[in-house]
Amino acid sequence: MAASIDLEYPFAGRWLVQNSPANRVPSHGTTLFATSYAIDFVPVGDSGRTAPVTFGSLVRPEPPEKFPGFGRPILAPVEGVVVAAHDAEADHAAYRGLPSISYALTQRRRAAAGWVALAGNHVLIESRGVVVALCHLQHSTVEVRLGQRVLVGDLLGRCGNSGNSTEPHVHVQAIDNRDVEHANAVPLTFRGPLPRNGEVITAHEP
Repeated sequence: MAASIDLEYPFAGRWLVQNSPANRVPSHGTTLFATSYAIDFVPVGDSGRTAPVTFGSLVRPEPPEKFPGFGRPILAPVEGVVVAAHDAEADHAAYRGLPSISYALTQRRRAAAGWVALAGNHVLIESRGVVVALCHLQHSTVEVRLGQRVLVGDLLGRCGNSGNSTEPHVHVQAIDNRDVEHANAVPLTFRGPLPRNGEVITAHEP
């Protein structure tokens, strides 16, 4: 198994780091589906914030189009071969405040349904024996096909809110084989270091 893999950021612009393995492992509170070293990036505006929190957002679901990064390009963070590409899942509403509590109660059901139910629309890229997953992409936006070789910076799809996602973001993880449900997690870094929770990354296209 690879000791680790270093990636480019899979986006341009400003993105907030959440659920970083720099702060804890397993980063998402579970080892299920090889997510021990997974990391999330939430697109934000120039102020470093996502969609404004209002009374309405605290009491009811919100359309994903309200969020500043919905539809932003997601780029290949590594050179390799596409071993999975899926974009048939609908983007659902975003959940903050009280709606997020109700949504959390359904997570066990999604986990029982399997990895695709959690990942939503996704692309898997195999590079030097490591598979990199990019998840929660926007419905019908995946631009690559199975078996295609991609270069760093190639357009994969767009930021969405599919799968196990409370607001538009991209989830990145690395694993040691294509069978996600039986794979081992591989540590990852971005351009050398690993960003911590709360950092706002400003990235330029590779």
